[in-house]
Amino acid sequence: MIINYFGEGGFRLQSGDLSLLVDPPNNRLKADVLLKTESDPAVFSNQPGEIGFPGEYEVKDIEITGKLVAKESSEKLTRTVYLVRFEDIKFGFLGRVSEVPPTEVLELIDDVDILFLNVDGKGALDPKDAAGLVKQIEPRVVIPSYEKDVKNFLKALGVEASNQEKFVFKKKDLDTHKGTVVVLKN
Repeated sequence: MIINYFGEGGFRLQSGDLSLLVDPPNNRLKADVLLKTESDPAVFSNQPGEIGFPGEYEVKDIEITGKLVAKESSEKLTRTVYLVRFEDIKFGFLGRVSEVPPTEVLELIDDVDILFLNVDGKGALDPKDAAGLVKQIEPRVVIPSYEKDVKNFLKALGVEASNQEKFVFKKKDLDTHKGTVVVLKN
């Protein structure tokens, strides 16, 4: 599995020829499955393989479950937290939540292997709240999205991490990564 970061919360997860794109910063990036944690119901294209709302989905052997973050949603914007099962690995995507989601939403991502969360910029969790959430969920790997810097998040979590171009791993490798923070360059 290979994970790349494109900035503005955009990630690509790729295994062989199958790819999942989450919150791409532009329309030039393509993938087999497109997942959006923020969607405007009035302009959502609803193309095959495109997911932008709460529910349960299965596309090309990728299982996706989304829960609404009601407090941060409106008629014009739906924010969704997702659990993605891809190659027997569980990924949690918080997207651009600015507050810790309620317990019923967090239960969805309670046992994830890899957690993605926004820690700097528009719609980001406060670094201390983000660190507390990571400690509560205890994922094997945390991959923060950020606009400028992750220093405050790393400090609040009490860890150090160096920037990497991409994160390459196999499922069996995750057992050795307990509590690892992977900071990807954009």
